[in-house]
Parts: sequence; structure tokens; C-alpha cells
Amino acid sequence: MSVPYVVSQSDTARAAHLLLVDDDADLLRLISMRLSANGYRVTAAASAEAALARLSVERPDLVISDVRLPDRDGLALFGDIQRSHPSLPVILLTAHGTIPDAVEAMSRGVFGYLTKPFDSRVLLDKVTQALSLGATTESAGAHDDASWRAGIVSRSNRMAEVLEEARMVAASDASILIRGESGTGKELLARAIHRASPRAAAPFIAINCGAIPEQLLESELFGHVKGAFSGAIASHNGLFQAADGGTLFLDEIGDMPLALQVKLLRVLQERAVRPVGATRSVPIDVRIVSATHRNLDTAMAEGQFREDLFYRLNVVSLLLPPLSERREDIPLLAASFLRQLATKYRKTLSGFAPDAIEALATAAWPGNVRQLYNVVEQVSALSTAPLIPASLVQRALRVRSMEALTYAEAKQRFERNYLTQLLKLTDGNVSDAARLADRNRTEFYRLLQRHELTPAMFRNTA
Repeated sequence: MSVPYVVSQSDTARAAHLLLVDDDADLLRLISMRLSANGYRVTAAASAEAALARLSVERPDLVISDVRLPDRDGLALFGDIQRSHPSLPVILLTAHGTIPDAVEAMSRGVFGYLTKPFDSRVLLDKVTQALSLGATTESAGAHDDASWRAGIVSRSNRMAEVLEEARMVAASDASILIRGESGTGKELLARAIHRASPRAAAPFIAINCGAIPEQLLESELFGHVKGAFSGAIASHNGLFQAADGGTLFLDEIGDMPLALQVKLLRVLQERAVRPVGATRSVPIDVRIVSATHRNLDTAMAEGQFREDLFYRLNVVSLLLPPLSERREDIPLLAASFLRQLATKYRKTLSGFAPDAIEALATAAWPGNVRQLYNVVEQVSALSTAPLIPASLVQRALRVRSMEALTYAEAKQRFERNYLTQLLKLTDGNVSDAARLADRNRTEFYRLLQRHELTPAMFRNTA
């Protein structure tokens, strides 16, 4: 075992202090020189024990460690660091064979990892990000533990990247737009961002913009005063005021009517809300996280979503992958749901048979995580044995229960199917289809655009 050594610059009084841990002496020296040349003060250690000894003497601003160390696993070293210094960011260096371990570590709070060999510029960028996050997190009094992402079960590389980005932006006050298919867990991620932010002690308020009629949505968001409209027998604070100091989650923001988009934009610009019927605005301090499954670029091109509002909401964009692109998470999610549902149904459920797991892992999952939960609930309710058989899983997969759909999703699906049948019936003749639907052509065209349906697709060219 080589002896730890220190590499430093002559003028390092204000330089960030990095602790570098690797048992490869040549690589250790090379990375130390590169970091030092970029203005960092570097302490190098060749083993986990040497690193812990240095930590007991002086706390660095960042730890960069190899996953495979001679005396102790790099993940175990991370665990020791997390217990003693929960806000200290850690970057792991890993070979291809240890990537699953690194991804697992990220789910427990590691800032990130780099796969060897890596470009020095990539390392420097990652160091800059980690130091920026560490400074913000420390000043906010937050901790780098995994409690902020409670409920998000994952070990996939795709989700690890999303969670890393989410934790980084949580420390700021930037507006975030979460994109992803229905059922991917957008509200779950929004709640995790809130818990990781300096606003965690304040309220988190969620509203589905597509599930509330337009005439009620304005009052729900902005509030109203007594007598503002028929039925307003008392003043009512809206959700913006309820979320003051905290986070307001606007789910399915793409379904918000244009008239309300204008009023929402004004609230975001002025940081004040005027209740319906009021003459004065009320100052608010709210962080906005919004989500949509719609393509907002298409919606803006069709005039259904305001471009200025989009740029207000989309300061930071996070994309949640569909379940079909994170299949390694399916067994973990299914097992987690089974434990929850075993308690709900008061049953002894030990797990899934191997062929049942295979059926789950290879299914299409158009409804994503929400559909997976629904399938696991069905098999939990019907199972008569501790081990879930493949036959029950296959039965549940064949029938897409309405319970897997929200009201807004069911309404959207019906509307699309209805329009499709009308166009088929009229061979793509919009005038005839609109007449059958008892709608004018302009409104009917707007419905077709919303569902991305083209009349030409249904014309009988024969």
C-alpha cells in the first residue's frame, strides 16, 4: 500500500479543496496534476483508510473516489463519508463492470459517477457542478441523504441521470417543466424536488389543470372574494396563496385553457395574484413546477399554448423515461408495490414466480408505472398463494382496467376514439364529421389538432 501524498499549488488559500482516492498511483498522479492545474487544492489518498484519516483532519469540499479500492469498497467509503459529512458531495470513478454499483450508490445520494476512461474536461465540468451544488446545499442547511427521493424506486441509469439533475436544480428557485408519458411518476418527482429544496418545510400544493372545468380552475388557482360570482358566499384563498413560501405543482399544464394561460403568465411576471372579483393583488412567493405529457412545441405551433408562458415555465426541463426504457426497474417496482399491497389486503405475499417476473419485465406497459401498480394490485387481490404465479400476471396484463386511467386520460382516450370513428364514417370529410358531432368546422378542426389527427388519413383513395 502506497503512502498518501498531497499535491497543491503555491497559491491555494481560496481554492476549493478536493480529496482524490485511487489505488492506481499513475492515474492518481495524473488526475491530481490536472485538477491542480485548474486551480484546485488536491489531497490524494491511495486507500479508503488513508482517505478517512485525511477526513478526520480536514473536511474537503468534494471527494472523488474509485469504486474499487484495495482495503475497502468505494461504496463503503461513501457510506462512511455520508454518515460523518452528509452534505459532502462525492463523485465515483468506475470501470464498466462496476457501473451497476455506481448507479445504486447514486440512488443513495452520490452526486455522480464517471466511467473510465474519461475526458479531463468532463471531469472538470462534473467537479464544477458538484462544488456549486455543495455550496448551495450547505448554505441552505440541506443534507445529501436519500430521504428527498423517498418513494422513487429505481436503479436504472436513465433514472439515475434524471434524479441527479433533479437534485441539482432543487437547490435553486428556477421553474421546472417535467415531461413524460402519463403514468411515469411526474408528481412523485415534483414532490421529491420540493423535499430536496430550501422550501421543503413549506407547503407542496398540486393541481391537475386538465381535470377541472375552466370556470372553476381560475377560482381554484387565484381564489375569489365574497360575491365575485353566483355561489361565492365567502372569500376563498386560491392555491397560489395556499402554496406561499413553498411549491405549486401544475400537472398537465398543456391542458390549461388559453385565457387562463394569460392570467398565469401575469402572476409569474408580477409575483402577485389577484383573486377573482378583487381590486388589489396579493404578493406571493411560490416556486412553480409543472408537468405535461403533451408535446408543447406542437401545441405552440398550433396556437394552443403561449410561447411566452412556455419559456417562463421551462427554465429547466426534466424528461422522465417511459417504463419500457427502464426495464431493469420493473422487478424492483413490482416487489415494492407487492409489499405495500400485502399490508393493504392483509395477505402473506412473498414475491413473484420467475416466469411471472419475466412476464412483467417483457410487457409493453403503455400505462407505465401507474399501470404496473394496477397490475400488481390485481394479482395481490386475487392471489391465493404467497408466490404470485405467471398465470395471474398474464391475466392482469390482458385487461387494462379503468382504474389505471385518470378521469382526464379516460376522457382524452374517448374523445380521440370518437373523432377517429367519425372520420372513418365520413371518409375524412370534415364538414360531414362536424355536422354529425354537432360542432362547427372551426371547433372540430381544433379538436383534430389537439389529438394530432389528419383528415387525409381517413380518405378512401380507392
